[in-house]
Amino acid sequence: MSMVAEPHGGSLVNTMVKNCQAKKALTASCDFEVDLDDRQVCDVELLMQGGFSPLTGYMDENDYLSVVNNMRLENGLLFGLPVVYDTNDERVVPGKRILLKHQHIPIAVFDVTSKYVPNKALEAKKCYGTTSIEHPAVSMITTERGKYYCGGKITGLSRPIREFPCKSPEEVRADLPKDTDVVAFQCRNPIHRAHYELFTRALDDSQLKMNSVVLVHPTCGPTQPDDIPGIVRYKTYEVLKEQTNNPRVFWAYLPYSMHMAGPREAIQHMIIRKNFGCTHFIIGRDMAGCKSSLDGNDFYGAYEAQDFAKLHSDELGIKPVPSLNLVFTEQEGYVTAEYAKEKGLTVKNLSGTKFRQMLRAGDEIPSWFAFESVVKVLREEAQASSA
Repeated sequence: MSMVAEPHGGSLVNTMVKNCQAKKALTASCDFEVDLDDRQVCDVELLMQGGFSPLTGYMDENDYLSVVNNMRLENGLLFGLPVVYDTNDERVVPGKRILLKHQHIPIAVFDVTSKYVPNKALEAKKCYGTTSIEHPAVSMITTERGKYYCGGKITGLSRPIREFPCKSPEEVRADLPKDTDVVAFQCRNPIHRAHYELFTRALDDSQLKMNSVVLVHPTCGPTQPDDIPGIVRYKTYEVLKEQTNNPRVFWAYLPYSMHMAGPREAIQHMIIRKNFGCTHFIIGRDMAGCKSSLDGNDFYGAYEAQDFAKLHSDELGIKPVPSLNLVFTEQEGYVTAEYAKEKGLTVKNLSGTKFRQMLRAGDEIPSWFAFESVVKVLREEAQASSA
């Protein structure tokens, strides 16, 4: 019997048009065209290929308000964050058909059915728990998004051209084994030894089947200003995939722009990974969390996202797997922090800041901290960017 998760809402959305003549006719029927930014094109790709199932397009005002206030679509189905088209363009009004382009390539057709002025302060408070523009998503909706939101159907024409391939939910599902549990691991940074130990050891969790697999599914869309660029992260993942060659680890890349929304984002990620065929989702400390740049305080509690995910997991139909708190010890390698403390083991630490300093200086990176293949890519990219 297939263990692959049922899509959110019951069926996997796919609005892609394959027939060339049909594409030409749709394109010719558009009233005008607009260019999508890198954040918007991620949403369009997930809408037209089913990553945001059951959505078939951008949310209208009723769905938007329902998600903002209740974390549910108007029909009652759980949904973590609004998915909306934002604009300042007065031409975008209900009844218009718009050709959406990215880097001069037609991506989708947008049939506008609604246009409204959102209450962004309410959206910020309800979705992100704060109205402070120190929160990256609050800053994004306040300073980057347009003053209008629009809803309507998205019909897919072609995938965005990227330096890294992003498989559709249908393609990822076809790659995954059908007779076991699939655990998703989300990240937005290069994977080091502790990460690898974390997601491979997650397969030993008692709630999983013996032959379970991991889907490493990093977000490769726009992230935070101090994050490593998506193309560089993609290169590190590819060399690590080749180096480890683990038959129980599958790899795919997600065109998603992080909101750093803590609990709400955990729900959004679980819905997306469920649509990609996953049955479980690893949630660690500070999942999708962020800090204020003014006082350094966290916007969310360390385990707030994890607890929130547990609360809604039965209804969502995808189970959270708590991540292990692993440390490296001189005596026994990677063990849990609790075990290391109990046994009095010597723990070795290397901060991210120190790692970056060593990388720039050309110092040798300890093999217990990072994979040699990953370090090589990061060094090469750092040298190329400074040349």
